[in-house]
Parts: sequence; C-alpha cells; structure tokens
Amino acid sequence: MARKKVTISAFITLIAIFCLNIAFASTNQSQNNKESEEKDFDVNGMIMHHIKDAHEWHLWGPEHGGTSIYLPIILIDGGVKVFSSSHFYHGSIQKVVDHKTKLEVEFISGSGPAKGYGLYHEKIYKLSNETLQIEDGHVHGNTKTLDFSITKNVLSLFFGAFFILVIMASVARFYKKNGAVSPKGLAKFLEPLIVMVRDDVAKSNIGEHKYKKYVPYLLTIFFFIFFNNLLGLVPLIPGGANLTGNISVTLFLAICTLVVTLVSSNRNYWKHIFATPGVPVLLLPIMIPIELVGILTKPFALMIRLFANMTAGHIIVLALVSIIFINKNVAWGALSVPMALFISILELLVAFLQAYLFAMLSALFIGGAVEEAHH
Repeated sequence: MARKKVTISAFITLIAIFCLNIAFASTNQSQNNKESEEKDFDVNGMIMHHIKDAHEWHLWGPEHGGTSIYLPIILIDGGVKVFSSSHFYHGSIQKVVDHKTKLEVEFISGSGPAKGYGLYHEKIYKLSNETLQIEDGHVHGNTKTLDFSITKNVLSLFFGAFFILVIMASVARFYKKNGAVSPKGLAKFLEPLIVMVRDDVAKSNIGEHKYKKYVPYLLTIFFFIFFNNLLGLVPLIPGGANLTGNISVTLFLAICTLVVTLVSSNRNYWKHIFATPGVPVLLLPIMIPIELVGILTKPFALMIRLFANMTAGHIIVLALVSIIFINKNVAWGALSVPMALFISILELLVAFLQAYLFAMLSALFIGGAVEEAHH
C-alpha cells in the first residue's frame, strides 16, 4: 500500500513539473521571439533530410560540413567521371532567385572534379555560367547527366542483400551439416518464418501442385523486405537509410512480381481477360480494357502500399520528436517521446506485416495466373 502511494505521488510530481515547465515556456515565449539570432526549427527540412536519398551518409553534425561518409559520384558526361561527393557537400552554397516566386533558392556548386556541376535536391545538374535556372521550385534550362552514383539507398541495398546472403548461408550450412534436426541459433528463429511462407503463403494461394517452384522467389522478397524494413527503422537515428521508403525500390519489387505473374500465366488466365466466362459479348469491349488495366493496378497497389506505410511511419515518429524543438522546451518530451516510442514499436509490427502482405499478394496474383479451368 505504501509503495502504491509513493508511485502515485511520484506520478503527480512529474505531471506538476511538466505543467510548470509549460507555464514557464509560455511566459518566456515573447522573449524568445525577440531573439533574432535564434533560427526557427525547420521541421520539414529535418524530416526530409532523414527519409530522402543522398550522395553522402550523414552521421551527425550540421547538414553541410558535419561528420559524413562521402559516397562515390559516377557521371557519364563526355566520358565516365568518378569522384567523391565531398566535392559537392564541401562546395560553395550558391543562392539564386526563383523567377516565379521571387524567393531565394540554395544549391551547391561543386569544386575540383565536380566543378561545372550543381547539386539541387540531391540531383546533379550541369551548370550554365555557374548558375541554375529555377522556376517555381523546378530547374529549367539546365540538363541532368547520366548519374550512376552510389547513393545512400544503393549502399543500403548492397548491405541488406549481403546481410541476407550471410544469414541464409549460415542457416543452409546448419541443415546441410545436421540434417532435419531440432534447429538452433539462427535456424531456430528463421525456420518458423520459412515454413510460414511455404505453407501459409505459397501453398495456400498457388496450389499444392504448383507452389514449389515459386517458394524461392516468395522467400526472397519476404526476407528482403522484412530485413530492409527493420533496417529502415534506423533513419530515426543519425546514419540510417530509408530503403523500402524509396518508391524506386518498391517499384522494382512490384515489377518483379508482375513479370513472374505474366511469365507463369496460362491459357485460362488470358481467357478470363479477353473472354470472361458468363459476360455477354456486348460487354466485352468494356470488360477487356478494365481487365488489362487490372493487370497493372495489382502490382501498383503492392508498390504504393509498401512505400506509403514505411514512409508514413518514419514521418510520424520524426514529427512527434520535433514537437520538443518546435516549442523549445524539453518538457514536451514527456508527451512526444512516449508517443514516438509507441509508433516505433508499432512500426516493428508493420515491418513484418508489410513483408507478409507483399509476399501473400504476390502469391495470390501468381496463383490466379497458374490456376487451371474448373469443369
């Protein structure tokens, strides 16, 4: 009983301190507004800096000039040009006037081997007289070069693929050495997931007679998405990469499912598209375009679902943490930090759920393509 009273008293004390800090912050708000040297916190800039791709792997410190791992720039412009991205991030920050909005816009003019190129919103442009022509937030008159640079997301992709290969090779060696025994270590953790994808995803949606040749593909996309979703939670701290929050990556995964589906499709699949059973002939000119569009909308839904869910989770967490800096008072952490922690834990569930849904829907689409006609 005494312990319960102490707990309640401590809780009330914390709330009181929190309220006093808020009151103190409100009384000093006018004074803080008068401090011209204090720059307002840019929430949008901070969030975009964490979730967007970049040509450097920023660790800590200011956005330009902080501690970073500078990645190689590979351009094809009258030949192959290879140099470090540090020539951009340590280049001179230029200011130009947007012709429509009349606002100043910043871009980075490269130095050394990057001279003659500019970095604007992480895109590389050829400069005309050392300037960019910007209208309404877009570059006009400056051309982009063929950019094959190793960006932060590309490096994260290589790391994630290597990580999966090492883990799966370790599990395969265990079963090759010990046979069908009770699993240990990594095998004990991964076996339920592998069995789940085989039985609940592949066999249930493709069919008992045809599922086996699709299991390797479904396992690959499941573990690739799952592990990279978990690694994608690292952008919440300095030095992370948001791979599955990049729509180019989710687009490629969706295209892979589309290709596997179309290659596996049989006569019955195309018959349902061009001569849907039970549909009057007069309606076929309407139904056929709808069915053809449906072939593309299915992988499109896969792409958007994965991209939107992973990106939205990161944005929510970062926005909640930003409340502390917007109000310029650490007391707001009593509200924003628990909420951000709750969303972060929820994202662990979403990381698994999105990998499962992508694999299950891929199996469902493939199953529809290989299904035989029922008599």
